[in-house]
Amino acid sequence: MDGNIWQQVLQIAFLLEMINTVPFVIGIFDHPLQNLFIPVFLNCWLAKRALESMVNDFHRAIHRTQSAMFNQLLILISTIICLIFTFICGVEHLQRAGKKLSVFDSFYFCIVTFSTVGFGDVLPDIWPSKLLVVIMICVALIVLPIQFEELAYLWMERQKSGGDYSKQRTETERHVVLCVSSVKIDLLMDFLNEFYAHPRLQEYYVIILCPAEQDAAVRRVLRIPMWSHRVIYLQGSALKDQDLVRAKLDNAEACFILTCRCEEDRNAADYQTILRAWAVKDFAPSCTLFVQILKAENKFHVKFADHIVCEEEFKYAMLALNCICPATSTFITLLVHTSQGLYGICLIGVCPDDTKKNILLNPGPEHIMKPLDVCFYISLTKEENSCFKRGCKNSPKTQPPTSSAITSMGTVAIDLQELSIPSSLGPSLSAETNISETRKPNMVPVLELPDSPSFQTANMFSDQSKNPYQPYTGDEETLDNGYPPDLPYIGSSPILCHLRKKKTPKCCMQLEKTCNHKDEEDVKAYSLKNKLIIVSAETTRNGLYNFILPLRASYRSENELCPIVLLLEHDLDDLLRCGVSFAASMVVVDKESTMSAEEDYMADAKTIINVQTLFRLLSGLNIITELTHPANMRFMQFSAKDCHSLAFSKLEKKEREKGSNLSFIFRLPFAAGRVFSIGMLDTLLYQCFVKDYMITITRLLLGLESTPKSGFLCSMSITEEELCIETYGRLYEMLSSTVGDIPIGIYRTESQMLEPPETPLSQMSDKVSVFEEGKDPEEQDEAIPCELPDIQTHSLRRRSMQWASNLLGPWHAERDADRLSQQRGVLLSCSERLELTELVKKRMKNLGLSTHGFDRMNNNQSSHSYALINPSPDTKLELNDIVYIIRKDPLIKDERY
Repeated sequence: MDGNIWQQVLQIAFLLEMINTVPFVIGIFDHPLQNLFIPVFLNCWLAKRALESMVNDFHRAIHRTQSAMFNQLLILISTIICLIFTFICGVEHLQRAGKKLSVFDSFYFCIVTFSTVGFGDVLPDIWPSKLLVVIMICVALIVLPIQFEELAYLWMERQKSGGDYSKQRTETERHVVLCVSSVKIDLLMDFLNEFYAHPRLQEYYVIILCPAEQDAAVRRVLRIPMWSHRVIYLQGSALKDQDLVRAKLDNAEACFILTCRCEEDRNAADYQTILRAWAVKDFAPSCTLFVQILKAENKFHVKFADHIVCEEEFKYAMLALNCICPATSTFITLLVHTSQGLYGICLIGVCPDDTKKNILLNPGPEHIMKPLDVCFYISLTKEENSCFKRGCKNSPKTQPPTSSAITSMGTVAIDLQELSIPSSLGPSLSAETNISETRKPNMVPVLELPDSPSFQTANMFSDQSKNPYQPYTGDEETLDNGYPPDLPYIGSSPILCHLRKKKTPKCCMQLEKTCNHKDEEDVKAYSLKNKLIIVSAETTRNGLYNFILPLRASYRSENELCPIVLLLEHDLDDLLRCGVSFAASMVVVDKESTMSAEEDYMADAKTIINVQTLFRLLSGLNIITELTHPANMRFMQFSAKDCHSLAFSKLEKKEREKGSNLSFIFRLPFAAGRVFSIGMLDTLLYQCFVKDYMITITRLLLGLESTPKSGFLCSMSITEEELCIETYGRLYEMLSSTVGDIPIGIYRTESQMLEPPETPLSQMSDKVSVFEEGKDPEEQDEAIPCELPDIQTHSLRRRSMQWASNLLGPWHAERDADRLSQQRGVLLSCSERLELTELVKKRMKNLGLSTHGFDRMNNNQSSHSYALINPSPDTKLELNDIVYIIRKDPLIKDERY
C-alpha cells in the first residue's frame, strides 16, 4: 500500500496538480497570498495526458487495434505544442522583472530560438529567463528525438507491412486482392500486364497480400509511375482476419490466390493455397475467387472456387497434344495472351441460351442459333472495334502480310472474346444475311474441283485423323469405348476413351523385365506398328492421367493411337531400350526435385543439359521439353555459332526493352512447339476476371472436358491433292460447308537449305535462313542440296519471311563472313557427327538392340517451324502444312443430307 502511495506522489502529473492547485486553496484563507503568481499554463501537460487517455479509451470502445501510428503522431504533436506554450508563457512572465515582452514577442523569440536562427533582436535580460530558455532547450533535445525515433520506427514498419486500404476508398474505387506466398518479379509483371491489358480495368487497384517482405526488385517495380498509384503491397497473411480487413477483402471485386511453383514440396504449397482459399471464402463468401493449384489430386478441396486452374492437368494435356497436333502448346499460349492488332475473326463455339454453362465447340452446321446465344470466336482485333454493327458500312481495311501472324510476335491481339447476338435480329437465318451485307466478303468462292476420282470430299476427310506414321493394323476387336474404370484422383473428369477389352498383364508392361509372354527386354518384342511417344518423368504421378487421356480419347481414330512409353530411369541405355530409334516424339517433363534453386533461373539447369545431350546424340528426335522459367527457352538446342539464333536473340532483347512479356516467342524452339513452360498459362486465371469462359474453352480444346455435342481439336496434313485448293480461305469454306470442320490455324515447317556461295539465289536464301532451327553446325552437312530448289519455292519462302528482314534491319558485311565460316564448319563437323552416330550404334549393338532406322532418324534436314493463328484467307497453302481443326462431335448426325 505504501509503495502505491509513493508511486502516485512521485508522478510528475501529481506534482503539477499540487503546484497549480494548492496555492489557490491557500489564497482563499490567507489574503496576502492571493497576489502570489501561479503557473497555470503548466496545466497544458495535464491536458495532454488526459487527451491521450481519452483517445485510448475511444479506440478501445470501437475495437480499433491498428492505431499505433495515429497515437504516436498525436503524442508528438501535443508534446511540441506543450513545449512551445510553456516556453512562451514562462518567458513572458519572468520578463516582467526586466524588459517586459508581450506574448507575441515571446512567441517570436520561441520560434527563433527553436529554429536555431537567433536573430538577436529579442533577448531575455535577466538570469531567470535565460535559465528557463536553457532548460526548455535541453528538454526539447531530449524529448523530441525520442518521439521522432518512435514515429520513424512505426513508419518504417508500416511501409514494410504496406499499411491499410482505407474503407473510404472502397466507396469510390474498385480493387482486387492478390494472395501469394512470395512475390517474384516475373509473376508480378505477368499479372499486371495481363490484368491491365483490358481497357475496362484501367481504373482498378491491385492489393497484393503477401506474408514476406518486398525484395529490392519488387520495390523498384512498384515505384514505377505506371504501377505506383494502382498497386498497393500489404504484408500479411490471408489466414488472419486482421490482414483481410486491412485489404478490405469483403469489398473487393475478386481475389486471386496463386501457388508458388518453386517449392520443393508441391503438395505443401497446395496445402497453403487450400487454407488461403478456405479463409477467404469464410471471410468474404460473396467475393469472386480465382485459385491456382499445382497437383491434380488437390483440386477437389477448392471446388467451391469460381475459377480454378490446375497446373498439372493443363501441363500434361498440352504436352500430349503436342505429340499429335504439333505446337499445340505454342498455339494455346499465344491464344490466351492479350496484345494488339488488326485482323478478322473466326467463330469456334457457342453457348446456348438454354444451358448457360455448357460451351459447345463447333456444334456442327445443323445447330440453329437463338437470339440469346453467346458466340465465341478467335479475334485478332481490339475488343472495342469487334462488335457487329448494322447499317454501318465498313471501309475496306488493308491486311498485313499473310505470314505476319506467325506466333503474333507480340503485336497481334490473340484473345478469345464473346459476341452476344442482339435479340432484335430474331431467330431467323435472314439475320445472318443482313449482317453479312454490311461486311466485305473475305473468302473467294471455291471453284469447281477437278474430276479426279482420287479427289473426292469423302476420301479427303474420311481419314482426317490418320497418323502420318505407319497405321495401326492390330485387331480392332480388342478395343472398346468406355470410361476409365479407375480414376486416379478425386475430381478427375471422366472422358470417353478407347479401352482394351482384355486387360494386359502387368508383367508385360515393364520393358526392363522379361516375362512368360515375351522374351526380350526391348520394345520391339511388342511388335508395335505405330511409332512411340516416350515420356521422361522423375516419378509416376496422378497427373500422367491427363497426358494419356487426350491421346486415348474416343474421338481419335484407332489407327491414330500411338504406344506410350513411360521412362522413369536416368540411364541413357534405358532410353535406347525403350525404342527411341523409332519414336515419334519424346516428352521431357520438368522434375519436381529440381524446380527450386538458390539462384534464379537455375532450376532448369539439369533438364536443359539432359535435353541438349539427347539433341546432340539424336538430332532427328522430336523432343518436347517442359521448363520452369520461360526465360530459359533460349538455351534449348543451343549453339554458340548459330547466326540465326543470335539474330533472333537481338529481336528478343528489343522486345524485352519495350516491356513485352512475350519476348520468348522469338525463340525458334518455342515457335516450333518443342519447349513449353506452364508459367505461360498463368494468364488464363488473370483474364477470367473479364472473360469467365477462358478456362472452360481451353479445357475443351485440350480434351480435359467433354460436353455433349461439343467438338474437339485435331489436325489434318496438306498433301499434294489438297494443294489445288490454293488458299486457306478456300480450305476454310470447303471444310465448313462439306464436313462441318472449323480450321483455326496452320502449323508450317519449312526446310532450310544452305546453298553454295556462287549460287545466284544465295542472296535470297540469306533472308530465309534466319528461320533455320537452332541446330549445331555439324547438322548442316546434310542441309546442302544436291540440286537447286525451284524459284517458286524460294519466292514463297521469301514472302512468308519478309517480316523478319524488316524487324532485323539491314544485313551487314559480317553476315556473309559468318555464312562462309558456317560452310567451312560443315566440313569440319562431319567427322564429329559420324563419330557420335557410330558411338550410339555400337552401344545399341552391345545391348543387343537393332540399329535399323537409326541412320534415317539422324539424317534430318535442318528446318524451322511456326504456327499461324487464324491466318488471312489469302494465305497460300504449302505441302505438308498441318491445319488445326475443331471437328464436330462424330456422334452428331448431319441431318442436312
